[in-house]
Amino acid sequence: MLDDYIKKIHNASIYDLAVETPIVPAPTMSSLLRNEILIKREDLQSVFSFKVRGAYNKLLNLSKEQLDRGVIAASAGNHAQGVAQAANKMQVEATIVMPTTTPQIKVDAVRQRGAQVVLIGDDFDAAAAYASELRLKLGAVFIHPFDDPDIIAGQGTIGMEIHRQLSSPLDAVFVAVGGGGLCAGVSAYLKKFRPATKIIAVESEDAACFKAAMDFGEPVRLSEVGIFADGTAVRQVGESTFAVMKETVDEVITVTTDEICASIKDTFNDTRAICEPSGAMSLAGLKKYVAETGVRGQKLLAIQCGANIDFDRLRYISERTETGEKREAILAVTIDERPGSFRSFCKALQYRNVTEFNYRYNNESAARVFVGIEVNSDDDRFSFTSHLCQRGYLTEDLTDNEMAKLHIRHMVGGRSQEIEEEQVFRFDFPERPGALLNFLNVLGDRWNITMFHYRNHGSAFGRVLVAFQATAQEDVSIMEFLDSLGYRYVNETQNRSYQLFLRRT
Repeated sequence: MLDDYIKKIHNASIYDLAVETPIVPAPTMSSLLRNEILIKREDLQSVFSFKVRGAYNKLLNLSKEQLDRGVIAASAGNHAQGVAQAANKMQVEATIVMPTTTPQIKVDAVRQRGAQVVLIGDDFDAAAAYASELRLKLGAVFIHPFDDPDIIAGQGTIGMEIHRQLSSPLDAVFVAVGGGGLCAGVSAYLKKFRPATKIIAVESEDAACFKAAMDFGEPVRLSEVGIFADGTAVRQVGESTFAVMKETVDEVITVTTDEICASIKDTFNDTRAICEPSGAMSLAGLKKYVAETGVRGQKLLAIQCGANIDFDRLRYISERTETGEKREAILAVTIDERPGSFRSFCKALQYRNVTEFNYRYNNESAARVFVGIEVNSDDDRFSFTSHLCQRGYLTEDLTDNEMAKLHIRHMVGGRSQEIEEEQVFRFDFPERPGALLNFLNVLGDRWNITMFHYRNHGSAFGRVLVAFQATAQEDVSIMEFLDSLGYRYVNETQNRSYQLFLRRT
């Protein structure tokens, strides 16, 4: 099987459209991690991601009869631009079905490359289903984003370039995984010609479909996926890609949103390039690998696979970078409600920088503050938290609490003594016209909304925290309501950050 892919990769004549991207050193990261860190710059392709390689190779392998019928694809971004660019180059009619939640910058980019865009559905699955129906109607050829041998071979030219560009031994390559086209192609080539090089797949922990497949022994469909790293937010790894990766990938690492954000900053510091979340996943996995294994003096390469990011998202990314770098502790601290207590507390901070401080008067006996403190590692965070406890401050660490970082830090002081009981949910809200009205129409008059906090920074989905005036016994009916909407949600009624800062005392 691998020999077939090697032959396809060698025969991929894509370089009149795709470019051979450079491998650049990352001196700052190399010094910090005490290994030689290299970055393969796929963000330098004409569509700012590797996807043009596979798309163009697929079209080059279609017959004239197939090309005359036109091509169709479903995508929320990078694959769409790759197909549109390849079709434009070959003067083939292309239709791209995209979710209505797709940011306008990506829709415009596809149209500028000559493709017809159809907007439908809230997510990729809905767009893909409609593309399948439209394919039959138009008679067009469907271009799969990853689960196709020609797509895999096109992406595999990256592995061929890595082998050619580096003459010295390479200890490990880190590759982001969504559906697996990139990782399958790269690993197929490198395992043939550099068998000593480790291939390490990296996934977002809330969209780890390849890890689930490896654990189960075959591709399985995740019930839901996170949306931050939208370029790799895939529910199920491909059949063809899994067949290759299960034989060639040495290890799978999952990374958090905060770790991805930190790696976006790391990439910028060393290359001045701003990559998209999926583009930074490989470096996040590399950093985690070094931290967990303690390797030193090795040559490690991360594939920066894309830079299609909306400028509006950078505020959110910057906000999450400090915790991702293990440089910020988010704490809930109880102090005495008396004159001079703030000054005493600040003395206990040992002259550390305060990154955030939120407080609102609650009662006469004690005050609870939401505070961000600069630290230099997890160990330092644990040590400092222990220090505060030893000084008599009741302290709870919320650094890993998603609800606290996403919502509570913006809502401290919003208690209501009039609401006896409420049920709290956090979910992802599709960013499209009419979404909020649809939510309220379906809700009707069943429950009173007692709290609503919405945040969006240029992504396809906004983040919502909502509370309903309802008892715990009504949980089932509320969840049935949310299930009917089809939004990804989490019951947060027992979340400590809500209990500490927003729940009625």
